[in-house]
Amino acid sequence: MTDSKKPGASQAGAEPMVRREFIKRSGVALATTAGAGIATAGAPRRAHAAGRTEITFASAKFFGKETIAQVVDAFNQSQGKIHVTYVELPPPSSSTEVHQSLVQQLARRNGNPDVFTQDIVWIAEFAAAGWALALDDVVDQAARKAYFPGIVEACTWDGKLTALPWFLDSGMLYYRTDLLGDAKPPETWEQLVETSQKLTKDGKARFGFLWQGKQAEVLVCDLVSFITSNNGKILAADGKTVEVAEPAVVEAVQLMHDTINKYKISPQDVLSWDEEPSRRPFTAGQAVFLRNWSYVWSIAQDKSESSVAGKVGVAPLPHFPGGKSAACLGGYQYGVNAATKNRDAAVEFVTWMSSPATQLRFATQLGLAPTRPAVFDEPSLLKAQPFMGTLKPVFVGATPRPVTPKYSQVTLVLQSEVSKALVSGDVKSAMASAKSKIEAIVKA
Repeated sequence: MTDSKKPGASQAGAEPMVRREFIKRSGVALATTAGAGIATAGAPRRAHAAGRTEITFASAKFFGKETIAQVVDAFNQSQGKIHVTYVELPPPSSSTEVHQSLVQQLARRNGNPDVFTQDIVWIAEFAAAGWALALDDVVDQAARKAYFPGIVEACTWDGKLTALPWFLDSGMLYYRTDLLGDAKPPETWEQLVETSQKLTKDGKARFGFLWQGKQAEVLVCDLVSFITSNNGKILAADGKTVEVAEPAVVEAVQLMHDTINKYKISPQDVLSWDEEPSRRPFTAGQAVFLRNWSYVWSIAQDKSESSVAGKVGVAPLPHFPGGKSAACLGGYQYGVNAATKNRDAAVEFVTWMSSPATQLRFATQLGLAPTRPAVFDEPSLLKAQPFMGTLKPVFVGATPRPVTPKYSQVTLVLQSEVSKALVSGDVKSAMASAKSKIEAIVKA
């Protein structure tokens, strides 16, 4: 979900509190050294009284069978060179407070905290401000290939890797297995429309397809999936060229409008819905399809909260002809303070935190989806979190939102103009207006 939801990642199988956080967005051996292809480099460590280098790690609070503090303790106990002090920030549901806290601390440029976690949409902002250490000299190309390509793209600003992947979430298609029967979930939007119309016409469901059209960050997340599945973009790779008025984008936004007004597979209510209002009719058995985040899975399978428990599947979101499934990325990632006085120690800690073994621990104990495809194949993960096994194909097409240090301004324009397009139906004019306004922002 941004911040994560500003959606961000949800935590399937974690405590109920986690669901609420992301609505607003293991017994494994722990690695004691950095992963293959990742080296430590930089200034000498400072010796401290306890004989260890002392560094601080600030992160938003997450819930699960374990806490982040326990994982940090495991690192401290795994070696005798570095001691990490964990500074707990508010949960992602209070993303504004988390963001403000990090901005205030990093802007001081005093090196505290040495390591931090950041919402995926803050990466470019922090990098452009000079607050995040570039990791190109310590994370080689082989190491980057071990992560999903979309997450590496999201962690890169101005050609430099300025964040290290932690966990991710993305939009996905939930569907009623009992209604589809032997049929496969739709791979194209056309198939989704046809199936939705047939099943609603036959009286099998009240709604065909539920999504989130509220003028909020989640609308941009939905927008990214529609646009990218038609080979369109909001911003080009240079971060300056605005492409929201291109034909592929206009066609994608037109489809969003048409699900409500032409095909009538989505109710007008989606224009005021974010995640939870769209989820409830689906788990109440009233809809065939739902676009949402991974947190929905555990609710959908809970008989006390869902009338369709055991009748729900998940698949990658559909695409246009000639396109491919695109799931908008959410999640938090690691950053190293550019002003840290303990570069070696900070890099060693953050690479340990992003290692396969530690990602597996976060996945099994906190329900945080790994950013490494290989971790999804671990038997212990499939046993502890069976749902995770279905997510790998979804994350292969994961796509970041526009990577720009001015994202907070860009997203407000997109929310406003796309909302106008969905209400008025004048998609072309709204996207032309969006282009003009975004150009003024990114080229300023």
